[in-house]
Amino acid sequence: MLSRTDGRDDGRLLRQVLDVRPLAGREDVFAGANLPHWRPRLFGGQVLGQAAVAAGRTAPADRVLHSMHAYFLRPGDPDVPVELSVERLRDGRSFSARRVQALQDGAPILSGIASFQVPAEGLDHARPAPDVPGPEGLPSDAELLEALDHPAARLMARARPVELRHVDEAIYAAPAAERRDEQAVWVRLPAGLADDPLLHQAGIAFLSDVTVLEPVLRRHGLPWGTPGMRVASLDHALWWHRPARADEWLLHVSASPSASGARGMASGWIYDEQRRLVATVAQEGMVRLPQQP
Repeated sequence: MLSRTDGRDDGRLLRQVLDVRPLAGREDVFAGANLPHWRPRLFGGQVLGQAAVAAGRTAPADRVLHSMHAYFLRPGDPDVPVELSVERLRDGRSFSARRVQALQDGAPILSGIASFQVPAEGLDHARPAPDVPGPEGLPSDAELLEALDHPAARLMARARPVELRHVDEAIYAAPAAERRDEQAVWVRLPAGLADDPLLHQAGIAFLSDVTVLEPVLRRHGLPWGTPGMRVASLDHALWWHRPARADEWLLHVSASPSASGARGMASGWIYDEQRRLVATVAQEGMVRLPQQP
């Protein structure tokens, strides 16, 4: 696990984590470091981003990552390095496919498939962005967490290498006044991610896992601080539509169409500051309440 000295190092740390490197003597196997985290398990968005980069390092240079579908199989240990094994499934005339497994101590913690395409011209339309305020003037979630009288909240405020500004009221310690099944939040990673487009796609993967399940909790009046509640990502799908930088403001609009069987489903649409749709997200997560076995 990498160590943080202060908040200014977040961009450098994140670049080290996402920019996975090949292991000597092992074909299509990569090593990834872990970010310091405020919880005793890895953040799923980190492993998603690392898997995207590992798969991209084996794809032909003329192809761009356009989708990834992954399952979270086990909680990751932040004290154990991640190993990423890539299988080259197919290289066609226009598309390539790669299977990626993220492993710790030989056991898979994530399994997914990524698809790459030679850029091409074609039909072009997009779901419009909602008319919401920009990030300027909205309170930072770090400020909101620092104000809470709880050591875990303050640790979370300092530990996450991501800046969040909720358009709707945040639900860390108390439920929202209105039980809605949708929300909007501005997100970005710290500067210093370099200009590699694949790293920025990995950064968007990282960001896509931060707040996507919040509409499930918001709909049922549940703050993140609900005692005894357990929330964990089960699977994740991401489609990249247009280029964007992960270290510039992105608007993540998400909604939950259903919750049942101790699981909640959410979809999300990610826009840049010019309100172009740059990615679409879907995730199902486990949501267990204290009274449930």
